[in-house]
Amino acid sequence: MAWLTLYLLNVLWAVAGTSTQSSCSVPPEQQPWVNGLQVLMEKSVTKSDFTNPSILIAMNLAGAYNLEAQKLLTDRLMATDSADLTSGQLALTTMALNSSCRDPGNKVSILQNEMENWVPPSPGAEASAFYGPSLAILALCQKNSEATLPIAVRFAKTLMRESSPFNVDTGAVATLALTCMYNRIPVGSQENYRDLFGEALKVLVDNISLRIKDDGIIGNIYSTGLAMQALSVTPVQPIKKWDCQQTMDMILNKIKQGKFQNPMSIAQILPSLKGKTYLDVPQVNCGPDHEVPPTPADYPTPVPPSVSNITVIYTINNQLTEADQLFNETIEVSVRNGSVLFAVLEEAQRKNSMFKFETRMTSWGHFVTSINNIAGNVNHRTYWEFLSSKMPLDEGVDYYVPSNYEHITANFTRY
Repeated sequence: MAWLTLYLLNVLWAVAGTSTQSSCSVPPEQQPWVNGLQVLMEKSVTKSDFTNPSILIAMNLAGAYNLEAQKLLTDRLMATDSADLTSGQLALTTMALNSSCRDPGNKVSILQNEMENWVPPSPGAEASAFYGPSLAILALCQKNSEATLPIAVRFAKTLMRESSPFNVDTGAVATLALTCMYNRIPVGSQENYRDLFGEALKVLVDNISLRIKDDGIIGNIYSTGLAMQALSVTPVQPIKKWDCQQTMDMILNKIKQGKFQNPMSIAQILPSLKGKTYLDVPQVNCGPDHEVPPTPADYPTPVPPSVSNITVIYTINNQLTEADQLFNETIEVSVRNGSVLFAVLEEAQRKNSMFKFETRMTSWGHFVTSINNIAGNVNHRTYWEFLSSKMPLDEGVDYYVPSNYEHITANFTRY
């Protein structure tokens, strides 16, 4: 009977990562919008030098259309030097290669070593400090859950002690990681791991559910994708009931409005639109068959804005005394209707050198690091925050589209 027990255990471990609680789907008549979104995301691979593992994960979970883009991204990730990556980036790279049925090599052992030496953030740290470690535990769980148990136990206990503000993205990824561990606890374990992970998951899932808005959006539209993944697979019930189909329908409406143009935002929502989650990575079929790509006539696209110019009012403001200079300057710039905020910043810089800015590239596009020679500082916990009518923008400068006479403020602030 021992061999039968072992066989059944292996079967259970093999299927434990799959999505089993999803209760919503894309209506057939809306599927062309999802297809068009995937095409847009895959086209970004050949247009950008930035190597984004999240895109490859989404491609493989959804079933890639563009095999050239899939191979290009896989080869780039295989060649990535682990020393150049954070734990979160290394985890995503590992999962991306696993989803392509490629051996990640020593990346797993490096990630394991990093997490064994993980130093929990100090009390009151930003919730995002747990984002990378959550991804790391998720990736390690999928490769060797038993070896990951001590790391996951320490992580779960730290999470439950943490009192920092809750972040939906981080909470969702932590939920996926601990759900993976919950599903893969070895039979016969002496310690009561299931109770510990269940308790931590209850805290996380309740916090996510409390961020469900009346229209179904969870947090904001760009955190909703990861939250949908988490709520669809968690073994615990949220404190607030979730209407998955309402969330799905609202996301489809946002897609039609053109709100998902950023490849990273697509990568995070696409798995849920396809009924998949990051827990499905180990079950990806890497056979020779692939999805037939739709032609442009097969999918609709958002209606482009009219061809005209608009005026955007742009203010840069620094009132933090640790910076070298204080200022509050406003300029009006004219750009083509439909232009993204990055174009506004470029035009303001062209008109007045005081609006000079610098950026660095991230998976979400350009991140503004400095304006008027004042740069954000991790040690001082300062950064440039962009607002419209005093409300923080939910898109980056590469994708936010200002309206006519909208007042955009770049405010040097502290987090």
